[in-house]
Amino acid sequence: MDTPRSPIERTRRKLTGTIGLLLLAAALPFAAQAQGDAGLAQELTNPIADLVTIPIQMNYDRRIGPADDGSKLTTNVQPVIPFSLSGDWNLITRTIVPVVYQNDIFPGAGSQFGLGDINLSLFFSPKKPTAGGLIWGAGPVFLLPTATDRLLGAEKWAAGPAAVALALRGRWTLGMLANHVWSFAGDDGRADISNTFLQPFVAYTWPSAWTLSAQTESTYNWKTEQWSVPVNVALSKLVRIGKLPVSLQGGVGYWAESPTNGPEGFRFRLQANIVLPR
Repeated sequence: MDTPRSPIERTRRKLTGTIGLLLLAAALPFAAQAQGDAGLAQELTNPIADLVTIPIQMNYDRRIGPADDGSKLTTNVQPVIPFSLSGDWNLITRTIVPVVYQNDIFPGAGSQFGLGDINLSLFFSPKKPTAGGLIWGAGPVFLLPTATDRLLGAEKWAAGPAAVALALRGRWTLGMLANHVWSFAGDDGRADISNTFLQPFVAYTWPSAWTLSAQTESTYNWKTEQWSVPVNVALSKLVRIGKLPVSLQGGVGYWAESPTNGPEGFRFRLQANIVLPR
């Protein structure tokens, strides 16, 4: 036979149960937000995601020039803006606006600071993946001679095809972005452009919204027959500044292959990717 509980005991049990329910109710939104943040963090590994983002990326390269004493700091402002064309198709615009400071890239060069050449890619992409889960986009890419100093750009207009394909498998993202540009106008005194760009990438996102990624940003110059191959590894975390999602990233890279008088050794990267509401 159960012993009757005292009023104090009954009150204590009710309070304990109520507090437990309140704590559970308070935790549910945070758990849902954490799950949502992990999903958004993985979406940011997709170069043609249906998101308005502004990545601001800083790259520091060194050991440039014949004496290996030059350096270059490039800040790329890279807005990505999607436009809905129809019920089935998006147009994803990816712009890279480089702001460059470089020093002693060859003997007597001195220092330069200013805007580099802008790269604009337009990807026409289906809104839904294929039956096999492939996400893809294709379109033109343009190189615009916007450099404010002749040592910061090629002084050529160039264009060509671009394409990207990727797949999300669980927490993994695997893909490839590629383009090729040929020059068709510009300063006749400058070298013509025929460059192939290849960017294979892989990323893994944890439920905590941390992402580890690896990629190369390889360029083959068909005129000089030389490769530029930096291999990059980065770790990023999706955080919220107020209600604004921001992915913060730090990374290191190594120049596996470099053109004559190009950068060598290790390189360093910092990035903040701001996700804007639509």
